[in-house]
Amino acid sequence: MAVAGLGACRGAAPGSGADPIGRLVDSLRPVVEQTVGLPFKTPPKYAVRSRAQVAAYLSLKLNEELPPARLTAMHDVYRLLGQVPDTLDIRRLLTALYEEQVAGFFDPDSSTLFVFEGSDVRSAQFKFVLAHELVHALQNDYLPLDSIMHQRHDADRLAAAQAVLEGQATLASMKMMTPGQDLLGDDAIWEVFREQLVNARGSMAVFAETPRVLQEGLIFPYLAGAEFVRWYERDRAASGPPYGAALPVSTEQVLHPARYARHDQPVAVALDTVGAGPGETDVMGEMGIAILAADLAGVEVVSTTIPIGWAGDRYRLYQTPAGPALVWLIAWDDQRAADRFLQGSGVRLTALARPAYRTAVTAQDVEGLPGARVVIAPAEWTGWSDQP
Repeated sequence: MAVAGLGACRGAAPGSGADPIGRLVDSLRPVVEQTVGLPFKTPPKYAVRSRAQVAAYLSLKLNEELPPARLTAMHDVYRLLGQVPDTLDIRRLLTALYEEQVAGFFDPDSSTLFVFEGSDVRSAQFKFVLAHELVHALQNDYLPLDSIMHQRHDADRLAAAQAVLEGQATLASMKMMTPGQDLLGDDAIWEVFREQLVNARGSMAVFAETPRVLQEGLIFPYLAGAEFVRWYERDRAASGPPYGAALPVSTEQVLHPARYARHDQPVAVALDTVGAGPGETDVMGEMGIAILAADLAGVEVVSTTIPIGWAGDRYRLYQTPAGPALVWLIAWDDQRAADRFLQGSGVRLTALARPAYRTAVTAQDVEGLPGARVVIAPAEWTGWSDQP
């Protein structure tokens, strides 16, 4: 994001002492506190690591966050929905993506900010990254970041929480690098930043060749998150930061703050265990469904301007002898929203051909609301005779 060329950070330049990074951290600390509106409870810790050490650490964290069974299930869901190739090595791709994009990071497990050895501490890019990660260090004083980031079985809620964390850090670091600019009130300035961020994706070689579902998942917390936090600070500044009970609980609330303002809560969709036994389960959410709709329709831009009427969903993936089976239930706000899905993405999903597989997309009430049931499974799967 620093390639936007937004000028110099207001933190003082590092001195000529033996620890220039420490001096820069000390100079940025009060600026971060002033910008976010909260004081550090504990001095931020930092450590310098080589790129090889960071790569090894990121690989370890990836294994913790996405163990083999969960990563396989993630790949199976995406390929059954036609969003990634069957041959994709998703672990290798994610590792390459993280190594390409990470310029520094805050680790909530150790409460430490890590920066690369040999970084140019006088560059605007380094200051931007350091300011961004210092915001995460400050968030860690007020939020249980480790438990938030480790929650399972509701990827949509996790993405919403990440959007606040990354969105606040992105917006705060932008404020620090553009003193005197009204980022909250001036829509023109904000649109310039948004366009530059979107266009910058093409400059990252691995990212540019990554399937859209993974691209959008990586950029959503920064872009949509910054837009949500911008709305929140402009309209609800007196309420304090959107922490704790004020965290949004769905990507629908992040994308459409009016839904957040009226406390539009997602319904909890219960999914029976059928067929081959229990498997990985998760929530797709509004953003996931919007990405899927764009992929199925073959359009260039993921449309998130208008709410799609999502009320809640849950899918379960079963591992069977003939291959993975996906069962997905979606609840919609009203019949019109359900019909749009059934007649649009539902029809396109049914048209996807997979050897020895069947696909069924049908209308079904879900949690008392108009809904849809999507089943993509081997033709011989026993669950076809006992669908949830």
